[in-house]
Amino acid sequence: MNHELPFESYLISVARPIKITAQKEREQIIREQYYNLFKIPSPKVMIDMLTDSGTGAISNEQLAGIIVGDESYAGSVSFEKMKRAINDITGFNFIIPTHQGRGAENVLHSAIVKDGDVVPGNTHFDTTKAHIEFRRATAVDCTIDESKETSNEHPFRGNLDLKKLEAVFLKTPKEKIPFTLITITCNSGGGQPVSLSNILAVKKLCKKYNIRLFFDMARFAENAYFIKTREKEYQSWPILDICREMFKDADGATMSAKKDAIVAMGGFVALKDEELYQKCATYSILFEGYLTYGGMTGGTMEALAIGLYETTDFHYLQSRITQVHKLGRLIKECGIPLIEPVGGHAVYVDAGKMLPHIPHAQYPAQVLAVALYVKGGIRGVEIGTVLADRDPFTHQERFQDHELLRLAVPRRTFTDNHMAYVASVLGEINKEKDKLKGLKIIWEPPILRHFTCRFAEVD
Repeated sequence: MNHELPFESYLISVARPIKITAQKEREQIIREQYYNLFKIPSPKVMIDMLTDSGTGAISNEQLAGIIVGDESYAGSVSFEKMKRAINDITGFNFIIPTHQGRGAENVLHSAIVKDGDVVPGNTHFDTTKAHIEFRRATAVDCTIDESKETSNEHPFRGNLDLKKLEAVFLKTPKEKIPFTLITITCNSGGGQPVSLSNILAVKKLCKKYNIRLFFDMARFAENAYFIKTREKEYQSWPILDICREMFKDADGATMSAKKDAIVAMGGFVALKDEELYQKCATYSILFEGYLTYGGMTGGTMEALAIGLYETTDFHYLQSRITQVHKLGRLIKECGIPLIEPVGGHAVYVDAGKMLPHIPHAQYPAQVLAVALYVKGGIRGVEIGTVLADRDPFTHQERFQDHELLRLAVPRRTFTDNHMAYVASVLGEINKEKDKLKGLKIIWEPPILRHFTCRFAEVD
């Protein structure tokens, strides 16, 4: 089976100009913003790969949906359309709309996560871990050991280790495990997928110990694509059928719809159990809005419903993931180490290996992210010790196995020429990498520091 298209599976109808900046201007900007790329104004970024969240290009059908959206406060027709689409794909009957993924996490965690709880899963994303730790609970990473080796070609490096997971179940009182979480694809682990065979095995183990199973389904369609193309027994299955099989018999999911529903804002909690739905509904009204809009416009809900189906089209997924993998190949040809195989939504550069002269305590991935912006006007994001934050109990740095620079690729947004430019700039940095200096944090907030902390260069 050929998993690459020779062209994009869409036509470009609307274009937005890029403001071209000079390196000297970018050097001044990064100093003024204390070397934190989140603080850079978007017009000063030429190629923005900070995230794939809410940055994709909507389709003509989605634009039409925005125009016809029902903006009623209660009983919105657009909510009903969105609810039917989510139910069709996931099988979950009870849907709570939220303004984005972390809103969905807040609603769910407020309802069922308590002080002293343990939430096992596969490398929890930063906001997920923050919601857990904010409630003085503990996130336990049960990802397979192959995920720790950046050059390991395991096709499903997001898989959960069943022995690690069962060990958590055996040593933790059942009432202290509100749920097990499967993140598809696993963002913090390199955008790596979880196999359907592993999902089915985790379901079986959770059923054995009577533990709820939830998904973070932000990139569910990309995960289904990898199942179809890497698990032989599912190669003939349509993407939608694989999605339905993934969610079958689980207890629920949260979603940032800004990823695989290709909308600029929105999310939801999807649940099997009505009693849990009623419990979550209280927090939804308190934090998000009424139960038939939850912080979204009617137009956004229309676009979300359409986007859920567009993102499960095989040729769309083939085109999208081909572009991400082309970027990975170009960067690797420059002699730069990556997490391999490349995942679904981003290329993860191993900055620790690329910059061995910069110690973990001086944040090599942040150093590389800054250099990429200064050299080429390209904005990526650090996935390493800065993002990992401090231990909430000891307040010590949580040094990571890998210091990664994530280059997230927005959906239906860039051309291959953009990808070639990104790789060429990284190649130039690689030639003069010994000149790069480490960074130190001079101010940070108590939680989720990578969004707002300030850095200074180490002399």
